[in-house]
Amino acid sequence: MTIFITVYIILSILLLLSLNFLFVKKRKGDRSLKNSERRTTPKQDKREDGTTPKQTVIDKSEDLEIQVEELLHESAITEPALEYVEAGVRPKKEEVLSKEKEPSKGKILAALMLGAFVAILNQTLLNVAIPHIMNDLGVSATTVQWLSTGYMLVNGICIPITAYLIEKFGTRKLFITAVFLFTIGSVICSISTNFTLLMIGRIVQASGAGVIMPLLMTVFFTIFPPEKRGTAMGLMGIVMLFAPAIGPTLSGWLIEHYSWRLLFDIVIPIGIVDIILSYLWVRDVTEKTNPKFDFPGFLFSTLGFGFLLYGFSEAGSKGWSSTTVVVSLIIGVIALIMFTIRELTTEKPMLDLRVFKYDIFALTTIISMITNMAMFGAMILIPIYLQNIRGFTSLQSGLILLPGAIAMGIMSPIAGALFDKIGARWLAVTGLIITVITTWQFTDLSMTTAYSHVLLLYVLRMFGMSFLSMTVMTEGLNQLPRHLGAHGTAASNTARQVAGSIGTAFLVTVMSNSQGVHMGDYSNAITSSNPYISSSFSHIGQSIASLAHVPSTVGNQLGTYLIYGQTMQQATIDGINDAFIWATGIAAVALVLAFFIKRARVKEQ
Repeated sequence: MTIFITVYIILSILLLLSLNFLFVKKRKGDRSLKNSERRTTPKQDKREDGTTPKQTVIDKSEDLEIQVEELLHESAITEPALEYVEAGVRPKKEEVLSKEKEPSKGKILAALMLGAFVAILNQTLLNVAIPHIMNDLGVSATTVQWLSTGYMLVNGICIPITAYLIEKFGTRKLFITAVFLFTIGSVICSISTNFTLLMIGRIVQASGAGVIMPLLMTVFFTIFPPEKRGTAMGLMGIVMLFAPAIGPTLSGWLIEHYSWRLLFDIVIPIGIVDIILSYLWVRDVTEKTNPKFDFPGFLFSTLGFGFLLYGFSEAGSKGWSSTTVVVSLIIGVIALIMFTIRELTTEKPMLDLRVFKYDIFALTTIISMITNMAMFGAMILIPIYLQNIRGFTSLQSGLILLPGAIAMGIMSPIAGALFDKIGARWLAVTGLIITVITTWQFTDLSMTTAYSHVLLLYVLRMFGMSFLSMTVMTEGLNQLPRHLGAHGTAASNTARQVAGSIGTAFLVTVMSNSQGVHMGDYSNAITSSNPYISSSFSHIGQSIASLAHVPSTVGNQLGTYLIYGQTMQQATIDGINDAFIWATGIAAVALVLAFFIKRARVKEQ
């Protein structure tokens, strides 16, 4: 532990010194530039060559436009993208920027995607480590579950205010701050000696991670024109879909060989590197408007999404009739109604809900929500089946997800390129047909289902998901005007987050209720009043007593426990199958809606 603390202190000092040096160097450069401009600024109305100062500013702006064109040509950005970027980030004519020193858009995206990848990866790393953390810190399952629930709640609170933060501080400052908070939170988690400190670290992590994904999407939709966004979002899909898939596999292997603290250690150096790269490469690509902070909107948003997400997360374990769940959902719904009224009536909303008046955006958001409900719920049910019922290790369970992640990583850019040519409708229809078929195949699981069969079904399911995860959302966002881009990404991500929580809670509840029903049916069928059942119990008890060298009464008790355990396993499998039937129906609803997706035409005003 002392070695870890020492290393963190040294790295922190080096990082602060490096940043301080860069800040000082930049400040000196800005001062020298201002001084040179003052010395060269003419005081007379006419220059010797006959030009006026106004003409000089115009000439400088023309030179600036030529430099921007050359820069974007070198970074392989198309001509439409040039017009799109200039519309939002063109500097004032009085300002003279050194475009030769500005990094390419490729470097900006590389820094942003690295931060998004490590943030998403960390979300899925911790699930496998929950039992180990319980034993190490001596906490109960109910308490340790707050590491995931608290993280989700903070994420849900941060996402809606991302649009305001982007307009207030710009993409550069906001992203650097978000990665810094995420890295600091990882350090706190790694050195934590008790659960309280670990929980604080997770909250700090979530406050940064919740901002990163909406910010990344805003940057993508700002610097790429509509006709190129499909390919760009396909690249981003690798980050969004590949990271959560390799997380369980990586964490399963690490937990089997090392401490759970290593799950946080591995993301710390990546975070530090990304902070440095972000400082050097990332630039503001949106206009800072310095909006007024909408405190009532923020308060209603925090209460609404916080209580709503908490209620849905607790419903899976406590049931929908629990007082905690009912009260949380009621408070959440009331607060969200107040939030909606506030945002639609205020002059400067924190999250502009008017984005939902665009029909294609509203439809694709609904489809994305329904898809998330089916996808996230299935990601919970499959590990329960493999680990709790079949007895596979966490590493074997995680390996199920890896081939599917590889398939999505390969197909996501291809789907993005196809989207640019044909739009999202038929890609979504194709993907959802595959998703519906493969989800239905999961309704026939049993104690003898082959591991390879589950693996194949999951790979095919992820193959179908790769056609619709990013393309549907991109089609909707393409319809929004540029000034609503940040609000659209924030609203879309918030809706998908809530839908994922609803889907998980709903399918887990279906599994639990169905398990109880099936267990009752088995209990009614397997009774001692049935002569055949009674004879079988007696035979099993005698066999166990003979093998274990125990009295026959003990053998009968052990036989009863054995039959009960097998019956409970079968009832749980039946419950999982029933949950997948509902998941199939949910995916089928999205399939029907996908036929109504139209090709979006971006509106610039």
